[in-house]
Amino acid sequence: MSKTVVFVGRIAAIGLAALSLSAIPALAQDVDRMDQVIRASADKDEFAGSVMVARDGEVLLDRGYGLANREWSVPNAGDTKFRLASVSKQFTAVAVMILSERGLVDLDAPVKTWLPDAPAAWDGVTVRRLLNHTAGVPDFTRLADYEALKAQATTVEALIARFRDRPLDFQPGEKYAYSNSGYVVLTAVIEKVSGKSYADFVTETLFQPLGMSDSGYDDHAVVLSRRASGYVPSADGVENADYVDMSVPQGAGGLYSTTRDLLKWEQDLFGGQLLRPQSMVELTTPGRNDYALGLVVKKDGGAATISHSGGIEGFNTYMAYDPDKRMTVIVLDNLNGAAPDKIGGDLMTLARGGTVTLHGEHQAVVLSPELLRAYEGVFELAPNFALTLSVVDGRLMAQATGQKPLELSAEAADAFFLRAMDAQITFTRDAAGAIEGLVLHQGGREMPAKKKRA
Repeated sequence: MSKTVVFVGRIAAIGLAALSLSAIPALAQDVDRMDQVIRASADKDEFAGSVMVARDGEVLLDRGYGLANREWSVPNAGDTKFRLASVSKQFTAVAVMILSERGLVDLDAPVKTWLPDAPAAWDGVTVRRLLNHTAGVPDFTRLADYEALKAQATTVEALIARFRDRPLDFQPGEKYAYSNSGYVVLTAVIEKVSGKSYADFVTETLFQPLGMSDSGYDDHAVVLSRRASGYVPSADGVENADYVDMSVPQGAGGLYSTTRDLLKWEQDLFGGQLLRPQSMVELTTPGRNDYALGLVVKKDGGAATISHSGGIEGFNTYMAYDPDKRMTVIVLDNLNGAAPDKIGGDLMTLARGGTVTLHGEHQAVVLSPELLRAYEGVFELAPNFALTLSVVDGRLMAQATGQKPLELSAEAADAFFLRAMDAQITFTRDAAGAIEGLVLHQGGREMPAKKKRA
């Protein structure tokens, strides 16, 4: 399950050998800067959670920020348990891959092989297409009745009944659309094939062999030590998050864990302890929209990042791994918001030796009104949502659909920042040097937009 970030404040849904002595001062500076980056959000109460950064298995940073329980002033720490939300999907994907290695699941067989009562429209829905979100099965968390039903206990069969007879969003394999429903169906496949509940199968097959004793399927009725409470920001301050019955997320987002347990997971998964080499290739080969099987795989300038983020009532999560440098970044948050994605991306940049500029550190330069006019225009971020840029009294203003205009400050050619919030805009040009688009950088995400032609 996931949260999405859109422009200006609107929030809706991852090897180095042993370091030489000469590298220690630089490493210490990196960790200090990492802590500074995290505290920039934690001190403003935009982030509360636990963070882990490790390089080739060596823990660089393992700290808690803010409170796991605000009513009792219990601090977050490395052994605090958080709901993982959609970070759970990679565990579901690996569980399916293990069943595939056992010869019990064919990734390219129709899901009706195991769920014979599925509708005829699902004839082209395969296990692989469910794993990589190309099946077209409508996402039940976006249906009109989700808010009314999310607090009610349910079963896998009852969940599937909510969407099984709805029209597919598209023909299987034609497009990509993120769907929690697909992972609920995969939960049913796992249970059908293994003869065990999803919770028991992942515990016995994944958590116990890896020594992940602080991980499992969450259940509100169970008294669970060191479990964080979930919170949401509001106009009146931080509030307790809405209740969601944990029978609802299933394999799409129902697991809990700690940063320390998740480090074990990253080390063992990418260290080849769980899957055969060919299975790992399949797990991490991206398809449409950079989505592989339960993981997002992106390459930027040759550097690969294997990651996933998640969001559920009261919790946001981010976990990323650099397979070339064997770096892990884990950010678990019990205060809803975009901070984990932003913090996680910045920490990975620092771990790779890059630099991060915090919101208050941007330095403005002056551009003439004539130069600023080159950036005027309408830039479409999404259907029915655009940024309109115009020069007013010598200042470049950006106005998102349905929002107030905000001033953009230049810090370099084609690079601007907003003083009102932590967001930046970079412009792209065509071969002739004309502005053809922009990229909005906000909440750890990059959102491109093309300029509308006049």
